[in-house]
Amino acid sequence: MSTRTSTTPVTPRSMGTRLDRVDGPEKVTGRATYAVESAAHDTGDPLHVWLVQSTVAKGEVERLDPAAALAHPGVVAVLDHTSAMRLADTDDGELAILQDPRVHFRGQVVALVLAETSEAAREGAALVEVSYREEPHEAELREDNATYRPETVNPAMDTDTEDGDVDAALAGAAVLVEQTYRTPHEHNNPMEPHATVARWAQDGTDGEVLDLVDSTQGVHGVAQTVGPVLGLEATQVRVRAPYVGGGFGSKGQPHAHVVAAALAAHAVRPRPVRLAVTRQQMFALTGYRTATISHVRLGADADGRLVGLEHRVQEQTSAVKEFAEQTASPSRMMYAAPARRTSHRLAVLDVAVPSWMRAPGEMPGMFAGEVAMDELALASGLDPVELRLRNEPDLDPETGKPFDVRRLPDCLRRGAERFGWADRPREPRSRREGDWWVGTGVAAATYPAMKMPGNEARVTALGGGRYGVAIGCVDIGTGARTVLTQIAADALGVDPGAVDLEVADTRLPSASVAGGSSGTSSWGSTVVAAAQRFREEHGADPAPGAEVTASAAKSPAETETANHSFGAVFCEARVNRWTGEVRVPRLLGVYSVGRVLNPVTARSQLVGGLVMGLSAALFEESWRDPRTGHVVTQDLASYHVAAHADVLDVDAEWLEESDEAFTPMGSRGIGEIGIVGTAAAVANATHHATGVRVRELPLTPDRFLS
Repeated sequence: MSTRTSTTPVTPRSMGTRLDRVDGPEKVTGRATYAVESAAHDTGDPLHVWLVQSTVAKGEVERLDPAAALAHPGVVAVLDHTSAMRLADTDDGELAILQDPRVHFRGQVVALVLAETSEAAREGAALVEVSYREEPHEAELREDNATYRPETVNPAMDTDTEDGDVDAALAGAAVLVEQTYRTPHEHNNPMEPHATVARWAQDGTDGEVLDLVDSTQGVHGVAQTVGPVLGLEATQVRVRAPYVGGGFGSKGQPHAHVVAAALAAHAVRPRPVRLAVTRQQMFALTGYRTATISHVRLGADADGRLVGLEHRVQEQTSAVKEFAEQTASPSRMMYAAPARRTSHRLAVLDVAVPSWMRAPGEMPGMFAGEVAMDELALASGLDPVELRLRNEPDLDPETGKPFDVRRLPDCLRRGAERFGWADRPREPRSRREGDWWVGTGVAAATYPAMKMPGNEARVTALGGGRYGVAIGCVDIGTGARTVLTQIAADALGVDPGAVDLEVADTRLPSASVAGGSSGTSSWGSTVVAAAQRFREEHGADPAPGAEVTASAAKSPAETETANHSFGAVFCEARVNRWTGEVRVPRLLGVYSVGRVLNPVTARSQLVGGLVMGLSAALFEESWRDPRTGHVVTQDLASYHVAAHADVLDVDAEWLEESDEAFTPMGSRGIGEIGIVGTAAAVANATHHATGVRVRELPLTPDRFLS
């Protein structure tokens, strides 16, 4: 039975200290099973599913001939729009596969091949003959076609905002920066590709049920989304995600392959099926970050204080399903400009659906905003750190609320001290070492502190001083199992070794998605609420079997204050004067993120974010051929990411603090802030090194040789 309860701050004993990952032994010994290798289904060997994808960007399947595939040894069945199970709900265009002959983007699933081995399934897929009636398509984002105004941008934010007379403020500014900044399409590329094992079976209570083992960031979200599509009640879908090899947002919501696995399993029920999305297929089917075009105008007075700000964004969505990234959102609250305007416009294209990628909105938006601030500092004759300090707001510019905690100035000053910023030459292109121009740059970082609703946790006395704690959240490799064990231990007043934690199963109490840097805040607050209620009802010496399920009430901070984390990123860049090659020997992030609950897992998250931001700055770029709609950079040989040789001295530290107004643990989220501002810091450092201002990512060598 669920009981809503408030929570009081927890006295830290384990929290804030190093605890080795509780799942470490399973991972390093290879005993941890991921979705595609799951042994959860013990009724028969699974069939293997291979996806047949469209080779046109728009049109209809005219003819699909499976004969050659069915004749191939090991192939059991081929499903297409004429033979697949009918879906109960087709409103989600991304998930409504194999229901009609329409093709909405290149790479869409048009058939499934089921075989006894993955090799037979793959060969069978190559033998399926498909002909199309092709139609004209549009698959290129341009300034002239990104004109559609969405109702909201992710997550349900206002598309446009305006405060004050922006045009008058900018017209009267003593200093004006007006530039356009661009970021490319990026693909998430977690180490573990997306995969699903599916099985339909008869259940004595609920009739037919669907059992999924899925590589996902939220098991309950998969059940709640896929169930209605298939005409199933929530009790008829069980989803598990015992181990997940990363997601970066791409596994935050189910994509078409999950429905494909369910359709395939339905055709051969009760035999299970196994579907592993290949690295190449991920570039069409599992989400990506849209390219963005940011038109920024910053106006300041003679002292460098902002008087007006405008951030107009153009990006893309898919004709089959709308997704609008909130790219201008950080410009609404970052600095104290009395007049501000932001807007988002979309190009509706015949392409795959964009989706979440680490720090959606904040990552590309802060690249534009923080490079523009660097340009404003130069135009105003101010040090870039000083310019940011002069524009600190007293209240949140967007809501007018006081900030719960805003320690960006402390991050900037601490980072400047550690980085030796005082010795930085004022003028760009002032330092050369051999064939390398050397420069330094800075950018601010921010990310909202969020808690998601709909979380419950269960605490059970196991006897002998041990406790079971259950919550249906997912650890995607971030260390959630470890940190939640520490939170539960402190809330119950026991050592972490006395806590048996269960996660990642829809049969456990409901939990929100591992996304938006909200996991620890949401789940941890819920675990604390359940533990405190358990202690109130059963005391410190409970009888074995005593049990409480509870959820956490909202804290006052969630409605009364503006809740954000902040940081400052400092970068040293070296640019070869002959080749334009960029190297980054030093990268430092200093963050204000509340109490750090485990310094080892926290540092891993922050450094990982910095490395991902460095990767975006220097390498990451997906290319879609507008003539065909095909993503040509569809593997890790052509879609470049940072490797060990690119990552030299990367460090992260945090300010000592505790935000108990926001969570009873005193923590805020840390998963995404590390990537925010990092690409801007690198770009600003390359300008300081060379005097060449590059306003488009990635910072490839050719851009410094013009």
